[in-house]
Parts: sequence; C-alpha cells; structure tokens
Amino acid sequence: MITVIATPHARYDCLEDALRRERLDFVRLRTPEELTPERLAALQPRYVFFPHWSWKIPPEIFQNHECVIFHMTDLPFGRGGSPLQNLIVRGFRETRLSALRCVAEMDAGPVYLKEPLSLLGTAEEILMRAAQLMASMMLAIVRTNPMPVPQQGEPTILKRRRPEDGNIAGLEDLNRVYDFIRMLDAEGYPPAFMETEHLRFEFTRAALKPGEVRADVKIVRKTP
Repeated sequence: MITVIATPHARYDCLEDALRRERLDFVRLRTPEELTPERLAALQPRYVFFPHWSWKIPPEIFQNHECVIFHMTDLPFGRGGSPLQNLIVRGFRETRLSALRCVAEMDAGPVYLKEPLSLLGTAEEILMRAAQLMASMMLAIVRTNPMPVPQQGEPTILKRRRPEDGNIAGLEDLNRVYDFIRMLDAEGYPPAFMETEHLRFEFTRAALKPGEVRADVKIVRKTP
C-alpha cells in the first residue's frame, strides 16, 4: 500500500529518500490544498506521516486515515507547543522522539514508537537529527504495522513560546545565554535578540568558551 508524507520542508526530504531506497510507494503532499479528503480517498494510503506540518489536520482526515505525527518529548510529558525550546530552557540535554497517532486532543494519541534524541547543538542541528530519526521510525512503522499504545500517566502541558521570549537582555548566566541562542538557531525560527532604543541585535552560531559566549550578530534598526 502507498505511504503519504505531508510536509513542505526540505529538511524532511530524507523521509522520501528512505522510502525510495526501500522501493516503497509513496506520495509527498506539501500544502493544505494538496492534503484533501478527496485526494487521500483516491490514494487509500496505509499511513499518512506528518514530520512537520504547520496547519491543523482536519478531523475528516485523521478520523478516516491513520495519521502519524511526531513530538519531541517523552509523552505524556511535554504535550503542547515549542517542545525543543521548552526542554532546553528547562535544562534537558536529551529527550525522546515520540511517533503517535493524530487524534482530536493535541499530542494525546496512542504512541507507536519512542526513540532517544540528543538536544546538543543548534536547533537546526537538532531538527536535522530528528528528521533522520523520523525516517527510521517511519520505516519501522511501515514494515511492522505496530499497534499504538495509549499514553500512560499524567500529562504535562508546555506553553508555546513567543518571539519576544527570545530576548536575552535579562540573562546573567553564560550557559543560559548560549542555550537561548542555540535553541532558536534554525531556519524559520525568530532568533535570540537584544534591543536598545534604536537597534536590534540578533544572535546565531553561538559557541560556549571558558568565560564567554561567542556568536554571530546581525544589527538592524528597529522598525517604528
């Protein structure tokens, strides 16, 4: 049977590559306009994988097809938004990547697999590492058709972080400064920053050295 991968991001091309190497049939859908009940009804996929999808998945899709999403915490701990940043802010250096079935309640579906994931490096490095792990987890699910297991325990909910939460002006500890910069250093993320009355300083490519943090900085005038 055919497998569907739903994501617009090139970061997750490795899932396509994994299915292609295994000579498995698949279709890649990149936009909500492509991901329609009619299209999926015609394809009749065994699974629809969402490695990264910025839009809400309609009920008529996840109720009629086996939709697999990925979440960067050891569920039920850490349901909700911005898991990568919330974990690093809390001092985590490792997490588990959960593959779960999509249901109406956010991140509450039964879990197929969990695999350990390092949180070292920049956000982009972590996301690329996660993408490779998603590819191997996807293949394991496609090959073995595991029965997802309901989550056990009391859920912990994470609050989605906002762009203004990346302001490092109030930080005093250098390790915290380093973590703030690296956890936002990825394509599509608003970077860590500081502001003066007229200027905005945006930080990337941080390196933690004895007694200092070195980073690239972009300085722009604040918009009125």
